[in-house]
Amino acid sequence: MTTLVFLKLVAIFLIVALGWVAGRLRWLGDNDPARTLSNAAFYIFIPALLFRTTARVQFSTLPWGILAAFFVPVLAMMGLVYLWQRRWNRTGRLPVAAPSVRAISCTFGNTLQIGVPMMAALFGEAGLSIHITIISLHALTLLSVLTALVELDLAREKRQQGHSNTHLLQTVAKTARNTIIHPVVLPVLAGLVWNALFPPLPAVVDETLQTMSQAVVPLCLVLIGMSLAYYGVRGAAKGAIAISVLKLLVLPAVVLVAGHWGMGLSGTPLAVVVMAASLPVGSNALIFAQRYETQEAEATAAIVFSTFAFVLTAPLWLAVLSLVMSPR
Repeated sequence: MTTLVFLKLVAIFLIVALGWVAGRLRWLGDNDPARTLSNAAFYIFIPALLFRTTARVQFSTLPWGILAAFFVPVLAMMGLVYLWQRRWNRTGRLPVAAPSVRAISCTFGNTLQIGVPMMAALFGEAGLSIHITIISLHALTLLSVLTALVELDLAREKRQQGHSNTHLLQTVAKTARNTIIHPVVLPVLAGLVWNALFPPLPAVVDETLQTMSQAVVPLCLVLIGMSLAYYGVRGAAKGAIAISVLKLLVLPAVVLVAGHWGMGLSGTPLAVVVMAASLPVGSNALIFAQRYETQEAEATAAIVFSTFAFVLTAPLWLAVLSLVMSPR
C-alpha cells in the first residue's frame, strides 16, 4: 500500500464521515435528502459522465484481449451471484431486486476514487492507461446487464401478482423499454451513437459534461455517509461482510486464474486487471440499490467494510502477483 493510495483512502473516509455528520444532524432537512441526492446522481450527473465517456472512447484502439481477461470473469461471477441469489430468494424473503443489487455489490469496484491513484502509483502511465480503458467500459457493461436483469425480474413479479393476462410479447416490450429508457443505459446508447455517427463533441458541450461529471465522486461519497446515518448497519453486517469477501478475495482470484492461466496475461497487464478486480465496492452499488429501494443498508455497509478491509487485502494481492510473475 503506497502513501498516495493510503492518503486517498483517508480522504474518502473523511468525506464519508462528513456525509454521516450531515445525516445525523439533519443539515439537509428531514424530507429524505439521501434519496434526493441519490436521484440527482442517478438522473443528472452519472448520465453526463456515461455519455461523455462513451462518446469519447476510441474503440479501434482498445486492448480487447486485456479487457476480456477482466470483464469475462467479472461478468461470469456477477451472473453466478445473481443466479445463486435468485434461487435462494425463491420464497420471497427479500425484495425481487435483491439478487441484482447483491450481484452489483460483489462485482462493481471503486475504479475511480481508489483505482486511479493506485494504478498511477504502482504501475505508472502504462498501468494507468490500461485501467482508464477498463473504467471506460466498467459502468457501461455491468450496469447495463444488471439493469436488464432487474427489469426482467420486476416484470416477472408483476405477472405473478395478478397481471398474468398481460401478453408475453407486451411484457418483453415493456421490459425492453424500461431497460433502454433508463438513466444508465440511455446515455450509454446515446454516447455510442454519437461516437459512431458524429464528429467529436463540441468544446462547450464537452466542458459542460466534464464539469457535471466531476460532481459524481464527492456526491456519492457524501451519500454513502448519509446512508450510514439513516440506515445504519444493524441487520446488514452479515450480508455486507459476505459481499466484501467475495469482492476483495474471490473476484480477484477468479480474474487472476482466468487472466494468467486462461488467457496468458503476465506483467503489467495482469497486475492491473487483478488489482482492478480487488478494489472495494464502488458507490454505484448504493446508487443502484437506492434506485430500486432494495438492500440500501447492506450496500452502504459493504462499501464501508470493503474499503476499510482493502488496506489489508491490497498488499496481499500485490504479494500474490509478485509470486505468480516471478521467474521460475
